Amino acid sequence: MTYTITMNAYVRRALNSLTIGSLILFVLRLFVNWSIDYWYLSWNLILAFIPLFIMSYLVIWLKKHRMSHPGSIALIFVWLSFLPNSFYIITDYIHLLDTKSVSIMLDIILIFLVTLTGLIAGFASVHMFEKQLMKRYSQQLARGATIAIFLASSFAIYLGRYLRWNTWDIVLNPAGLLFDVSDRLINPTAYSFTFSTTAIFFVFLTLIYTAILYTCKPVKK
Repeated sequence: MTYTITMNAYVRRALNSLTIGSLILFVLRLFVNWSIDYWYLSWNLILAFIPLFIMSYLVIWLKKHRMSHPGSIALIFVWLSFLPNSFYIITDYIHLLDTKSVSIMLDIILIFLVTLTGLIAGFASVHMFEKQLMKRYSQQLARGATIAIFLASSFAIYLGRYLRWNTWDIVLNPAGLLFDVSDRLINPTAYSFTFSTTAIFFVFLTLIYTAILYTCKPVKK
């Protein structure tokens, strides 16, 4: 797979382990409950990996092309469009409110593993993009872009969970999506829940990403 070429080996092993563990728990839940009502977790996990594959290809692409190249811009746009899917899985905890599972603890751990996998995949792709920006521009610009990306992703998570918009609606129903987005930006006081929810996700993503960077930073001896 393409992502093995550009991704840190430790991250790759972590993602492989988490993905296998998530699938094992999903199958276990299927047999315990004789139900596939959590089928969407597998689908969300697939969507969570798409940005990582796109970014891995973009890194290879940028070895021969400038970031200002139309192809590079197109790849970045597609990556940004799918990136929120990597973080969206955290909202699947809402389904625990009406779960009919034999073991609620099994559901909690299953969603946690799938969420953790998606977060790592998403953060890995963001970090890869951040490193590309640092190579070509400045550290300040790269960090600023990362903050903007997390803010946009947080707003997109709100759009997906509460307004039920999907990435592909950018193509299938751009007018409807544009209306909902512009209406909230033009009339922010009428949509306080939109911005409070976006702020919550933004703080969450930024803090977790920063914590991971500090945790993985090599210690000078």
